Amino acid sequence: MSISGAAVGSGRNLRRAVEFGKTHVVRPKGKHQATIVWLHGLGDNGSSWSQLLETLPLPNIKWICPTAPSQPISLFGGFPSTAWFDVVDINEDGPDDMEGLDVAAAHVANLLSNEPADIKLGVGGFSMGAATSLYSATCFALGKYGNGNPYPINLSTIIGLSGWLPCAKTLGGKLEEEQIKNRAATLPIIVCHGKADDVVPFKFGEKSSQALLSNGFKKVTFKPYSALGHYTIPQEMDELCAWLTSTLGLEG
Repeated sequence: MSISGAAVGSGRNLRRAVEFGKTHVVRPKGKHQATIVWLHGLGDNGSSWSQLLETLPLPNIKWICPTAPSQPISLFGGFPSTAWFDVVDINEDGPDDMEGLDVAAAHVANLLSNEPADIKLGVGGFSMGAATSLYSATCFALGKYGNGNPYPINLSTIIGLSGWLPCAKTLGGKLEEEQIKNRAATLPIIVCHGKADDVVPFKFGEKSSQALLSNGFKKVTFKPYSALGHYTIPQEMDELCAWLTSTLGLEG
């Protein structure tokens, strides 16, 4: 369950023709209290994560696991892969594929748009999926996507595993308005990252959580894992389950 990186807005015409893959849904085994869209990493699909999420002791959560479109990836010399946006290079200074991020975040919001009014909504993901979920957090706080279109969903939680925050460098000064500050301050976010990650470096996760905190996201939990590489482990999943149960007030 795969890699990710920063990106560039190429393939404008191709983007219009992009088609998302199959969406897998894990239905709640108990009383439905929350729905979370879970986003996979580069080259992966929704099915592999739906199988893992189904095993978690979270009977009150409905999981929606979409599959990203297959599109040309700059990092792979234009070779196509399932991806939420384009990837140029895995470094902190690479440009962000704003168009791709907006398309992915809008797809996520659309998947959540038909959930019942009393259900808490969230976005989570791994690697590139984590980047998309953290980007969704900034869209929610700002009330709009990067392209200026209004963000339509009221989010209650954000999860980012082994990922990073796109557009972190341009966040400063955008979250000054009172309504925006309130949304940022009240959104619970958990960021987990392994210190042995050789794909998305640990410092990306650490700096992303710091960037969120310094820009007014007050409910950010950062969990480092000393021996963890670019994958998940039972300890991380157990702690995520405990955090979600507490944060969302789940009945268990």
